[in-house]
Amino acid sequence: MNKMSPTSPTSPLIELNNVVKNYRSGAGVFPALKGINLRVEQGEFLGIVGKSGAGKSTLLNMLTGVDTLTSGEVIIRANGERISLQDLSENDLALWRGRTIGVIYQSFELLPMLTLVQNVMMPMDMCDLYHPRKSRERALDLLEQVGLIDHAHKVPAFISGGQKQRVAIARALANDPPVIVADEPTGSLDSVTADNIFNIFEQLVQSGHTIVMVTHDMGLMPRFSRHVGIADGQLIHPGDDNGQ
Repeated sequence: MNKMSPTSPTSPLIELNNVVKNYRSGAGVFPALKGINLRVEQGEFLGIVGKSGAGKSTLLNMLTGVDTLTSGEVIIRANGERISLQDLSENDLALWRGRTIGVIYQSFELLPMLTLVQNVMMPMDMCDLYHPRKSRERALDLLEQVGLIDHAHKVPAFISGGQKQRVAIARALANDPPVIVADEPTGSLDSVTADNIFNIFEQLVQSGHTIVMVTHDMGLMPRFSRHVGIADGQLIHPGDDNGQ
């Protein structure tokens, strides 16, 4: 993995510079992101709010390195390193992502044939950060933290949607990543369960994690430490003339 200059205490944790993402199809070129510039500070709970098709999920894919940039730069300063994602090989990027970023999906993305504890263990085993016995102990501890220790040996089919989301949070925390990104994590949950999930996020921020969450729900904006809007692939900051 390419190591660059040490992190600076005054530098943002995440920095997007002029990020452009175009998709090509038979109908031509579709600009999903149009020159995104964004800074995320350590310890922030940043909300990115926009309608379906605005570019929210594409932006998260740029942050996590799941998809490649058309142009621009994504820099993340974590674990004592300053990393430009576009400079990493595919293998280095996968290893870096497993150690640095926890991803929480609206659809949970749990493996149905594995028990809950096995689902949470998987990122640890893939990155080889813990001895197998330790990874199991840590997975059980994380399930206890999200209130699911009594269900640890069930498979996902036998728990509710809200419980699945809590497993997904535990899995995202498995390697103790400094950055957590969440893609509409409460969109398919009832309001009470969604509120419980949000409480967990707020506790994670208080414990030192940085969270970037995308949502279409404008009503969640007061719960973020900061929020920006996104529309037609462009960010809209509060106070902009065309802001939300």
